[in-house]
Amino acid sequence: MKNITALYKNSFIEAVKLANKELYTYINNNLSLNDFQYTNQIGFGGDNCLNMDLTAENIFIKHLEKFGNIYSEESGLLSNDKEFTIVIDPLDGSNNFYSNLPYFGTSIALQKNNETIAGFVTNLISGIITYRAFENDIKFFSLEKMEYKNIIEVPKNKISIFERAYNYPKICEKLTSNHIKFRTLGAVALSLSNAFNYEFVLYGGNLREFDIAAALYICKDLYIYKTNEYLFITKNKERYNLLKEIIKEF
Repeated sequence: MKNITALYKNSFIEAVKLANKELYTYINNNLSLNDFQYTNQIGFGGDNCLNMDLTAENIFIKHLEKFGNIYSEESGLLSNDKEFTIVIDPLDGSNNFYSNLPYFGTSIALQKNNETIAGFVTNLISGIITYRAFENDIKFFSLEKMEYKNIIEVPKNKISIFERAYNYPKICEKLTSNHIKFRTLGAVALSLSNAFNYEFVLYGGNLREFDIAAALYICKDLYIYKTNEYLFITKNKERYNLLKEIIKEF
């Protein structure tokens, strides 16, 4: 971090806030039926893009491209000649958004030399950015009030999150036999970044940088296990050991 100026750090953090604020305001005040239309354009991440995906991407490009190369789920790598790369999922949980299911957000990771040095995940329903930047502690920022806020951390967690659980019925059976209550919420970055609120977050499937980079940095102080197909994060060592053994069975 020694070669990164305080001006760059502060300016980048403020730009991320402003980009998310613009998107948050748009979603709350300016949505139209057109935003819910599919473009029939297959994004770099392999999904059919909504108009809303591209609107969100353009907002982030406008605010962040001066800070580095943009690597977006929708358009891929837009340049590769800068010192920093910004990995973006402009709309995490697009299917939830499309279905008016209130659990979707955004994910932004800042990388240098292929190493993540800042991660921001925003819940576009609550308007809270959860982020860790440049080796500092996790912070919570309200887009509604444009100020930092304290989050009450409940000492005992009752549920876990298993994203894409529907693809792994045998693991679901194993979790149930261990009396583990879990949910599938449908926004991977959002779930992973809040792992400290749950017993654990487990994700099965294609581990895309857009989905996991920011969340992994935010939760880097927790127990993390990652393979080619699975990723789980927990603050509980016993759950870490249990999940590790369960995953090894499949």
